[in-house]
Amino acid sequence: MTAAQVLKALKDASAPAHRDKVGRFFRGNDDGSAPDNRIMGVEFGTIFAVAKQFANTPLQEIEKLLESPLYEARMAAVSIMDFQARAGSTTPAQRKALFDLYLRRHDRINNWDLVDRAAPHVVGGYLADRPRKVLYRLARSKNPWERRTAIVSTYYFIRAGDVKDTFGIAALLAKDGHELVQKATGSWLREAGKKDRAQLVAFLETHAAGMPATMLRYATENLGKDLRAKLAGVR
Repeated sequence: MTAAQVLKALKDASAPAHRDKVGRFFRGNDDGSAPDNRIMGVEFGTIFAVAKQFANTPLQEIEKLLESPLYEARMAAVSIMDFQARAGSTTPAQRKALFDLYLRRHDRINNWDLVDRAAPHVVGGYLADRPRKVLYRLARSKNPWERRTAIVSTYYFIRAGDVKDTFGIAALLAKDGHELVQKATGSWLREAGKKDRAQLVAFLETHAAGMPATMLRYATENLGKDLRAKLAGVR
């Protein structure tokens, strides 16, 4: 299985009518530079189906897809990585290689949905039984997509009932200025709160005053009306 085969399958499924719809998901570069990005016009369900068809694509071919200026090619790449990370047949060495590729080519994982598609299992899954210092390093990055990876990766831990790192990383991101980091942080705080409501409330009592409104709104969605109003009032 090769990158060229994946690209051909995507091209065969593309349609100009879908370009605007698909393109709305790409945020672009926040530093004002022109993004290395082109939209083919392949709907997301089709991208995922193509990725599943080519789920055994070797890592060197996945990297070729990541290097593509085509948004759908990069989405297919991270989807293939996700499928491989989830597979029970994937060896520990392969999981490490997926993790290493994700971090090494984060420059090509340059949109919020590319992060969300792969970070929980490729990064979080690999770190489930390992030290997690790399996530704290990412949380301090100047790159908003790396910061989003830091918090989104903790979803794997949350599902296992482990919320320590979600709150630890959220504390580093509590005043983040990027809207899509704010939304992710608030969302993951909300999910962590489903496992430990008391810890979420304590976190918010400490950090709510300095949190952006968007982050706070997402984090408090499952709290009662009175508590939400109280926390919003301390800003």
